Amino acid sequence: MLAYRYLFIFSIAITIGSFLNVCIYRIPKGEDVVHTNSHCMNCGYKLAWYDLIPIFSWLFLRGRCRKCGEKISVQYPLIELANGLLWVILIYKNGLTVTGLCYCIAASSLLVLSVIDWRTFEIPMGCNIVIGIAGLVNLWFNRQDWLTYGIGFVCVSGLLLLILLLSRGRAMGGGDVKLMAAAGLLLGWQNVILAFACGCILGSVIHLVLMKIQGKERMLAFGPYLSMGIWFSMMWGQELIRWYIGQFIN
Repeated sequence: MLAYRYLFIFSIAITIGSFLNVCIYRIPKGEDVVHTNSHCMNCGYKLAWYDLIPIFSWLFLRGRCRKCGEKISVQYPLIELANGLLWVILIYKNGLTVTGLCYCIAASSLLVLSVIDWRTFEIPMGCNIVIGIAGLVNLWFNRQDWLTYGIGFVCVSGLLLLILLLSRGRAMGGGDVKLMAAAGLLLGWQNVILAFACGCILGSVIHLVLMKIQGKERMLAFGPYLSMGIWFSMMWGQELIRWYIGQFIN
């Protein structure tokens, strides 16, 4: 029965992953993500329901439009698969609970903003709002300590806001500030500091490698790395914090 539960969660998550692809493509263009039918970017062919089966439709069509034969980006099945795996892993770790579901919703939003920020150096405000709402829902239903999450809302975002103001936007983007404020509502102050630290380490190491190998510019999209840090904190934050504190107590 447990396997069927995770299979069901995976099925729901990859279906949501299809919508995430719509958001990734349309939000940067300012297009409607709800009412406009899915269509081929090349010929405008309106996709039928059997063209929209997550992962499998792309495989069946061999990554090409049914109508014109234009290649369909491999991003579609990858995002669907990634969202499915993220949901299964988070539910496995946190259980089928309010916290687990809120983390899943936040992870989907992080997936969208990471791809968009990587391409455009902008984090959509809607993604931050979704993460913040997930945090408030989790806080309300679990009757958590509001002070812990209130401090989380301002402790990292306040620092980033100061950097933003002092550098006049050259060292930090406003989207990063809002992302960490929303993450603070979701994680609390200890875990959001951990998420920020992990994001900084990952960003520094990975971007230096990309600069060396691919000749990337010094300017980096910070959102994907912060998102990795947030996901890391959702998964193992408390365990790592307890281990770290234990090093000083012992």
